[in-house]
Amino acid sequence: MSEPVLPPIPPQAPLLNSRFWPWLMRSLLRLSGWRLLGELPDVPKVIIIGAPHSSYWDGVWGLMMKIGLGININVMIKREVLDGPLGIILRPIGLIPINRSAALNVVGQMVERFHTHEKMWLGITPEGTRKKVQQWKSGFLRIANEARVPIQPVFIDYPTKTFTLGPLIHASDDPEADMASIRALFRPYRGKHRNTE
Repeated sequence: MSEPVLPPIPPQAPLLNSRFWPWLMRSLLRLSGWRLLGELPDVPKVIIIGAPHSSYWDGVWGLMMKIGLGININVMIKREVLDGPLGIILRPIGLIPINRSAALNVVGQMVERFHTHEKMWLGITPEGTRKKVQQWKSGFLRIANEARVPIQPVFIDYPTKTFTLGPLIHASDDPEADMASIRALFRPYRGKHRNTE
């Protein structure tokens, strides 16, 4: 019996309102050879961080896994994109608009969203770009700390065609130490074009 492409859905996870799209994405993932390893957290709210992010393909495989799971994992996108025709397709699969010109900053918008939703899973790429960076953006730590939600690392590894779930992390009052320990977890894994340091 072959290993499942995706782990089982925990009871507290927020679900997508579709059966067809998850079935289709699981089928495509099975054909591609990509898998999600590990155990999903049984929590109603969490921030999921994925790295290394070195290719557009990371988003393709990640989106397929997100939909394949049947879990409503929110991903931030510029409001202008969702205001156009693409919004009809992208909103139902969990992409949420960010108003970059608003007085309330992006961290504040996400913290407020966590406070007003009973269940919310939020996906973030902490590098913020596909290029190699010396420092990760600290927004995910600030959101986690202010909203009091845990962080779920997801390690992208192209040689093994896997996304691997790491240990659930709780932000402390020392963001520099948190960032150093979290980044260290990602070092053994390699993206399409590079690893993390």
